[in-house]
Amino acid sequence: MISKLTKSSVKASIADALEECRRQTLTIFAGMDAATFCNQPHPDFSPVGWHLGHIAYIESLWVLEHIAGLPCLFPQYHKLYAADGLPKSQRVYLPQLEETLDYLEKIRNQVWQFLADADIEPQQRLWRFLIQHESQHCEIIRMVLQLGKIQQSQLFNQQFTVSSQQLGVTEMIEIAAGEFELGSNSIDALDNERPAHQVYLDTYWIDRYPVTCGQYRLFMEAGGYENPQWWSVAGWQWLQNEQGKQPLYWQTAASLDHHPVYGVSWYEAEAYSRFVGKRLPTEAEWEKAASWDAQANCRRTYPWGEEMPSSKYCNCDGLGGDRLYSDNIAQTTPVNAYPMGQSAYGLYDTLGNVWEWTGSWFAGYAGFESFPYTGYSQTYFDNQHRVLKGGSWASRPWVLRASFRNWYHPGVRQIFAGFRCAASAE
Repeated sequence: MISKLTKSSVKASIADALEECRRQTLTIFAGMDAATFCNQPHPDFSPVGWHLGHIAYIESLWVLEHIAGLPCLFPQYHKLYAADGLPKSQRVYLPQLEETLDYLEKIRNQVWQFLADADIEPQQRLWRFLIQHESQHCEIIRMVLQLGKIQQSQLFNQQFTVSSQQLGVTEMIEIAAGEFELGSNSIDALDNERPAHQVYLDTYWIDRYPVTCGQYRLFMEAGGYENPQWWSVAGWQWLQNEQGKQPLYWQTAASLDHHPVYGVSWYEAEAYSRFVGKRLPTEAEWEKAASWDAQANCRRTYPWGEEMPSSKYCNCDGLGGDRLYSDNIAQTTPVNAYPMGQSAYGLYDTLGNVWEWTGSWFAGYAGFESFPYTGYSQTYFDNQHRVLKGGSWASRPWVLRASFRNWYHPGVRQIFAGFRCAASAE
């Protein structure tokens, strides 16, 4: 079908992305057993099989029904796969993998037929949203698979070699005062990234690397989880409720010392930052350090420039440094593993590896307009969610860019979430 879609370079690029994204999605499910397909290892996340069906449902809803005006091909799936259809606890009763794959294939065949003759230019933003939607759900799928592996104690038995390059993990970089462009107006930008706008920041300092497991261990060994002086009032209350003594999913292996710490809540990241005399960067500070080229006076889409993310620049797409592990499960890499991926200011690991908490609440920029529906971002502009930046090792290239914004409640201990620190200039 791709060969028939060459009339327009835009159409061809979208078709290529749709096909490659779907190929990667299906690879995750190759040979998956029924128990894994329907397993719900954590009450906050639906089974991986639900996410696979939801991908087909959304593609049918927006392309075949909204754009093409066709009747719903599988109305019996509406309640099951709609985001507001069933509680997560009831999403374990799923069609078998083979039936779900048939659902995906039949929807996609109809999409190809529509795409062949469609005037795609006016709809380009929606098509790119759908590619990113599938990518985001596949990252959640990998997260759920990770949680399942942890339950079975089959994870984190791989060994990594720490780079021989000297790792100055405490090194900070000075970012001089001035304006930069926050956000993006690109065709790929989601509604919460828009509109791009100028922001002035005073001089500040930011860590060259994300905080590592080795660094975080020092906080734990110094009694960081027992000393309220490092915690905000809300953070200390959260800690008493959680009764935590270490990050969720914590591993003691020394081989992980130069890997970014992960499984930390915003409160834990805040407490560590205070312990070392620093703070979390604001979203704007993080994005400037990751994307701004002061010499050229322009924003880069990616820290290294405009070339799409790959294993040349960062740990992304589930490859774990060019190594795809058994059952399609990868993991983090040392924070200095990708020198080619540095930002213009010299920051490492700003894209991929782990999402990074910032000190900012998730909110719309001035002039925000929701797309493709109000609930996608605007529902979460509630002063209850903190912004995370950068993506993880499971993020696909289509959702990896410096302007991309993720968000979680500060009490969430997401397995893909870490952080780096910042400090104001004296």
